[in-house]
Amino acid sequence: MSIGNTLRLLTKATGLSVTDLATAIPRAGVNTVSAWLKDEKMPGRDQIDALARTFGVPAGALLSELASTLDPARTKGEHELLASYRALNSKQQGALLEVARSMAAGVRDEDEAPARPARKRNAAKRAKRA
Repeated sequence: MSIGNTLRLLTKATGLSVTDLATAIPRAGVNTVSAWLKDEKMPGRDQIDALARTFGVPAGALLSELASTLDPARTKGEHELLASYRALNSKQQGALLEVARSMAAGVRDEDEAPARPARKRNAAKRAKRA
């Protein structure tokens, strides 16, 4: 979840308005807070701390998703897969997970299957050609 989504959820849960947040956060006007909620801008460090105090949550909770998306252990493909997954509805996400699980199981099965001797493979190829 993006920081904008997190802030929108917290705002809704606490009943705070954009104006309420703007007055509670240093150097943040209504337009700036609105931009944060729309993911158009990122709050600065001091503003993150003030947001966390205002909502009564740890600052890390506001940034956890951002930190995970910047995880250097993830490949570009993993980032793209995660972004695509998040764009799906819950039914589509479930279907995608089933496909991924079955593909992963197939890879494990192939890794565990004993290799056929080369002689039998070559004989099978010759039989197909004939």
